[in-house]
Amino acid sequence: MAKLIETVNALSGPEFFKQYADIGTLLVDEFPGLRASTSIAKDLAKDTLDACLALIELTSAQDYQNSEIKWSTSKKRKEMKLPDMKYIVLSDAQSGSLAGFISFMVTYEDGYEVLYLYEIHFTPSWQGKGVGKRLMDVIESIGKSVGLEKVMLTVFRSNTRAVTWYQTLNYVEDEYSPAPRRLRNGTVKEPTYIIMSKRLKD
Repeated sequence: MAKLIETVNALSGPEFFKQYADIGTLLVDEFPGLRASTSIAKDLAKDTLDACLALIELTSAQDYQNSEIKWSTSKKRKEMKLPDMKYIVLSDAQSGSLAGFISFMVTYEDGYEVLYLYEIHFTPSWQGKGVGKRLMDVIESIGKSVGLEKVMLTVFRSNTRAVTWYQTLNYVEDEYSPAPRRLRNGTVKEPTYIIMSKRLKD
């Protein structure tokens, strides 16, 4: 019998979203100014990928630069094109321009079958309007439908606004989040990022 993760990732984009997330009317009632589309990485149009990458750079490049990871456009583009990466892309209903997106993978992490959230970003005009919470509801629903253990994500410690927001959605620091390190001089160095998670199964 095929393993769950491999079976799910063998589905085409349309098959996956049809089976695990009915987003045909996603956000239309709550946010009539938005339109939603779905894709897997290999089917994502280049101009859409470029717009999503530019949005990440706009909202997060400084956090990367302030960490040990550092910002790299080429590395981020490569990550965004990983074969199992899945996208929900939101566009402005009138202009068609990018309003925001969320990307995730159904994968293994530390022995668990999880939905790993990679990115969630919105243009300034769509921030703080509840769209992010709605998308988090959607991916949690997907995770439950697939039968996954939990949703996991990585957030920069310096992005206190995001950390607090995830906490309000009942995400907690994961057991596998890196611990502080004590340097030779006795100084305790906090990791620049936190791994957070939310269990989907009791």
